[in-house]
Amino acid sequence: MRRTKITKFLVAVAATLFVSSSVWAQDTLHLTLDDALKVAMGENISVKVADKEVKRTEYARKGTYASLFPQVDFSGAYQRAIKKQKMHMNMGGQEMDIEVGVSNTWSTGFSAAMPLVNVQLWKAIQITGMDVELAVEKAKGSRQDLIDQVQQSFYGVLLAKELYSVYKENYDNAKDNYNDVKAKYDAGLASKFEFLSAEVAMQNAEPNVFDAQNGIVLANWKLKAVLGIDLDQNIECTGSLSDYEGTVAGVASYENVSVENNSTLKQLNIQEEMLQKNYEMQLAKYYPTLAAQLSYNWVAMSENFKFSEYKWNPYSTGALALSIPIFAGGQKQNQLRQTRIQQEQLALQKEDAIRQLEVSVKQVLNSLETSLKQYEAAQKTIEGAQAGYEIAKKRYDVGSGTLLELQDAQLGLLQARLNVNQSVYTYMILKSSLDKILGVNQIKQ
Repeated sequence: MRRTKITKFLVAVAATLFVSSSVWAQDTLHLTLDDALKVAMGENISVKVADKEVKRTEYARKGTYASLFPQVDFSGAYQRAIKKQKMHMNMGGQEMDIEVGVSNTWSTGFSAAMPLVNVQLWKAIQITGMDVELAVEKAKGSRQDLIDQVQQSFYGVLLAKELYSVYKENYDNAKDNYNDVKAKYDAGLASKFEFLSAEVAMQNAEPNVFDAQNGIVLANWKLKAVLGIDLDQNIECTGSLSDYEGTVAGVASYENVSVENNSTLKQLNIQEEMLQKNYEMQLAKYYPTLAAQLSYNWVAMSENFKFSEYKWNPYSTGALALSIPIFAGGQKQNQLRQTRIQQEQLALQKEDAIRQLEVSVKQVLNSLETSLKQYEAAQKTIEGAQAGYEIAKKRYDVGSGTLLELQDAQLGLLQARLNVNQSVYTYMILKSSLDKILGVNQIKQ
């Protein structure tokens, strides 16, 4: 008895949380599935991080591309002769040492350099371009993952609401039965067994209502976490699972499916191309490079610091710098071998990924077909259960049926309704997962 009271207290607390959730936030955010998806795209942290990564790689690409343009620098220098160089001379049989140079040397000027032939640089630019592509594809993958999470969480809220509705109606029916039996029992028209049976049925139905209320709270929290909004924000998901029963139409639309649009597979394809370009870039280290160089400078030399008397002498130079790699101790060869091994590793990873994706598709398709059969069976069952309940209710009201028959009919109808809701929910969850695998889930504009 004490355990029963504790249980009722706990579920009452959960119910209180459910009711008080409307007080936590000033306004209620009413959401359709499309609304929820749009909110998630604007608020979810993982999507924001992925978008930042795209911008970062774009700037990195621009930075690499800038290496093709002339690089202009300004420089200045001061040199102080601590001990001047001496030249030994013999003049007319007289030997002497003469100091050479000046104490202070000032120089300043501009220099410019520009690559003319650099295959390695061009390959690096191509790789950074692919790096942007990879970041964009990862961002798409993050969005597809988020769409799947939002859809599953949204359907979870609708399922929780449906369960509450079913359990609440079942409790109300059990309570009505109890009141009817109690009235008959008080009038001496029902047995004590019928009275106790009706009371127990009502008491057994009540905790399910509290559990369902708490289920709505938890489902809402899960959805809010996925959306990236404040957990104290009160939300209301519009619609019901019955709105999606038309979608439960079989798996014919998924015939001849292909995983080529899967985001993970696309990322592996881009990485494969990047490794090939990286190999070509490392191979380009064997090629000569040619660069143009230009400088314009001014130099002033003096024995003192009287700047007003300095004479700045300009001079300029131009050059073509050719560099031909000859020997690097085997470094280049080892880098090429490492890249080849990386390519082989990626090829194996890609092969395994394709196999796993194809297995996942088959599993989901099979589960979809099963959930469809479950839905169709549940639909047939609920029609019979509803008719059976109405008959049992009429029989009991006129005194030709028993309370036990009525309770059995109620339980049968309850289970049938639960099965329909569960089969629709399962189908939509599986469909969302399959759309993510195939890379076809997207936001409606």
